[in-house]
Amino acid sequence: MTLQVGLNDQVLKIGSLSLNSPVVLAPMAGVTNVAFRTLCRELEREKMGSVAGLYVCEMITARALCERNEKTMHMTTFAPDEDPRSLQLYTTDPHWTYEAAKMIVEENLADHIDMNFGCPVPKVTRRGGGSALPYKRRLFANIVAAAVKATEGTDIPVTVKFRVGIDAEHHTHLDAGRIAAEQGAAAVALHARTAAERYSGTAHWDEIARLKEHMVQHAGEDFPVLGNGDIFAADDAAKMMSQTGCDGVVIGRGCLGRPWLFAALSAQLQGLPIPPEPTLGEVTRIIQRHAELLVAHDGEKKGCRDLRKHSGWYLRGFPVGGDVRRALSGVKTLDELADILAPLSDSTAVADDAEGPRGRQGSPGKVVLPEGWLDDPEDESVPEGADIMHSGG
Repeated sequence: MTLQVGLNDQVLKIGSLSLNSPVVLAPMAGVTNVAFRTLCRELEREKMGSVAGLYVCEMITARALCERNEKTMHMTTFAPDEDPRSLQLYTTDPHWTYEAAKMIVEENLADHIDMNFGCPVPKVTRRGGGSALPYKRRLFANIVAAAVKATEGTDIPVTVKFRVGIDAEHHTHLDAGRIAAEQGAAAVALHARTAAERYSGTAHWDEIARLKEHMVQHAGEDFPVLGNGDIFAADDAAKMMSQTGCDGVVIGRGCLGRPWLFAALSAQLQGLPIPPEPTLGEVTRIIQRHAELLVAHDGEKKGCRDLRKHSGWYLRGFPVGGDVRRALSGVKTLDELADILAPLSDSTAVADDAEGPRGRQGSPGKVVLPEGWLDDPEDESVPEGADIMHSGG
């Protein structure tokens, strides 16, 4: 049975932002640049007549932003019609958090700041960053407070994303949600896995429900809680919201190679007809458009190289031979891409495995932490060397 969560009479409000669809694109390093976000928004507008969700850029390291690192500044690129502009900060230090948020305000770099404490990558957690940091309750509070302080008097809301905790013995999400709200955050999002689980197994939607109930008690019914984890189809978003009571959903791996998913999610959650899955011919045109946007952003050499990782996701489940896949994995120019895709452009084939997990999965493992990290959860010392460039979660 298809669940319907009609939102015709309500919008998702996050501070000053009003979203007609409670669907958020999760920041993913190397994926959610301006090209991918533009493509998702174009497809939502094409299918739904407007852009209703929130599309967040790749994660930006706070210190690198303040130091105007060339690569970091390039990552902050937004399309001229991108509204609202949503930027996510990776940060471990209240000082750099404040300076980065202040820079965003003063230079009008974004309309929304999200803060990521969900990254489970060992090179990040071993320095106390990412999903390791919320265990240090006072440090976490100081960082959120710094971002909120820097945006005081503006319409820029600060939101926070985190995981259930470090591992099964060290859950932190209930404290993190309460602390974030106390420090002035406008919403929180929970990836319903621990850092130890990484992207493996099944997300614990029951923990999203626990967090929502917890936040109702501590911040009121109107405080938004968003859920993240295992949303691969339109029905999944509706089910998560029905089962957990969360106010919106955050989509990560489910949209890899499926930028049209946001139109389907928006339709489902508004009780409208869901657009059909695209045919192979239609997908080839989407791939070509994605490549054009990447090339416009990064130049032909880098743009085509970046497209290679997307091509496997796009063609998942389609009857495409190994020769085509190999050719796409080495594509170098837009003209070469057009030649490879041309024989498929009229295909009406539909993917036989469009839904389900994609991207990073792996297996659970022990979280690498700084020595003595678990000794004192109230220690507010800033971890050394944690403000590194990173990939996120």
